[in-house]
Amino acid sequence: MSVSRVINMVVKVDEDACIACGMCEEECPVDAIEVNEVAVVDDDKCKDIGKCVEVCPVDALSL
Repeated sequence: MSVSRVINMVVKVDEDACIACGMCEEECPVDAIEVNEVAVVDDDKCKDIGKCVEVCPVDALSL
């Protein structure tokens, strides 16, 4: 019998690097990011898809 482990990743925001461009907010398919002064990720909505990480021009987001 094989056992699978589910690992929940979290999108982290480097607030010092974030330039609040909004690209991550536009790209997120589950509307889990809101950008004001910096990007803020709603962990309850986030599905760890990673599209936001891919589009960030300053690498302020990571999984």
